Amino acid sequence: MDERRDKARHRVLKAGTIEFGGGAIDCTIRNLSDTGAALDVTSPVGIPDHFILFVQADGKHLSCTVIWRKEKRIGVRFG
Repeated sequence: MDERRDKARHRVLKAGTIEFGGGAIDCTIRNLSDTGAALDVTSPVGIPDHFILFVQADGKHLSCTVIWRKEKRIGVRFG
């Protein structure tokens, strides 16, 4: 499989919260780069294409756009 990312992602295991429209869904951040991340979720159903990711360990809020969805994982781009 060809690598399509601009920046290499680093494997992490961090707690996160997907925030949108007054709601929130817990997630686990599985890999992370300056430009995007892969998030494990219970179900991707109901998660909008654009949301804010709160990275609890870093205290950061990151604007995200969903690039791909799999069974229990979504890939996002920041910005």
